[in-house]
Amino acid sequence: MSANKLSAARARQILAAAQKTRVLVVGDVMLDQFIWGGVSRISPEAPVPVVEFQRESFMPGGAANVARNLVSLATPTELFGAIGNDDAGRKLLNLLGTQRIGCDGLVKSSARHTSIKTRIVAHQQQVVRIDRETRDGLDGKLNGTLIAELKLKLPQADAVIVGDYGKGVVTQPLLDEIKSLCHAGGVWLSLDPKPVHHLNLNHLSLITPNRKEAFELADLPDETKNENPFADKNLMLVAERLLEELRPALLLITLGELGMLLCQRGQKPFHIPTVAQEVFDVSGAGDTVIASFTLAIAAGASPIEAAILSNHAAGIVVGKVGTATTTPEELIKSFGHK
Repeated sequence: MSANKLSAARARQILAAAQKTRVLVVGDVMLDQFIWGGVSRISPEAPVPVVEFQRESFMPGGAANVARNLVSLATPTELFGAIGNDDAGRKLLNLLGTQRIGCDGLVKSSARHTSIKTRIVAHQQQVVRIDRETRDGLDGKLNGTLIAELKLKLPQADAVIVGDYGKGVVTQPLLDEIKSLCHAGGVWLSLDPKPVHHLNLNHLSLITPNRKEAFELADLPDETKNENPFADKNLMLVAERLLEELRPALLLITLGELGMLLCQRGQKPFHIPTVAQEVFDVSGAGDTVIASFTLAIAAGASPIEAAILSNHAAGIVVGKVGTATTTPEELIKSFGHK
């Protein structure tokens, strides 16, 4: 088998090994609410569709969706973040409990609202999204409590994922402490960046920006786009700059319908074309990528194997409606029978 390929047998081996690892997820947790309905008319009050309510559903979102992706792939997972002392927080805790996600690291604060993203969906198309959230940074006491919980669990962890969605949990002091703890313990550290946050992202194991975020992190305008990533001079310049300035062990730039670009210092970038057959909803696809890539690395996969596995996982979830996950069986099946 080529070093740039991944067989179903090897994918099965990686996923089996992932069940014996432990991954910690730290960041902005949210509750995703979906209101499902149908549209048959336009409102007489304004030029907007009237959505006739059919049902509603709730799912863990943000960093909680990263944890949900890990658990769906049978990887033991613990979640760290902050929630409000409110109904949304209680509903989120209940959902996480039923999905066997460890929640000892979720700290409660009466001064915060649990982040809720309400998506109204009609005929499998999102009509509008309503956000209710607190964006203030954690105070010193909450930050200290979170770090204390992390210190307790980190010695048993194989990897840490930081999910920064700009809601105030991921601050520079928290990230610096996590980096210090992971470096001291030899623990893999992945981060999905939010460039608007202007955090110091130096010396992480993995960062996973999408194209837009990569250009923002590199402080370069995205003026051209080429179907062939290697012929996209601006993209190649961005990758080179991020590797040189941020010094991550690995840089994985997600490119939507063009797949992914895996970059390491001193090596030619590796392009993984998308395997998605149909795209219904890209909500949470980035969560699936960072979760599946990190669990693969924790299970002993090479960076290229981890990138191919995560590309397949993303291809599966974008074919589902809503923030979705995949299972080991679905993921192995996507590689065929070789």
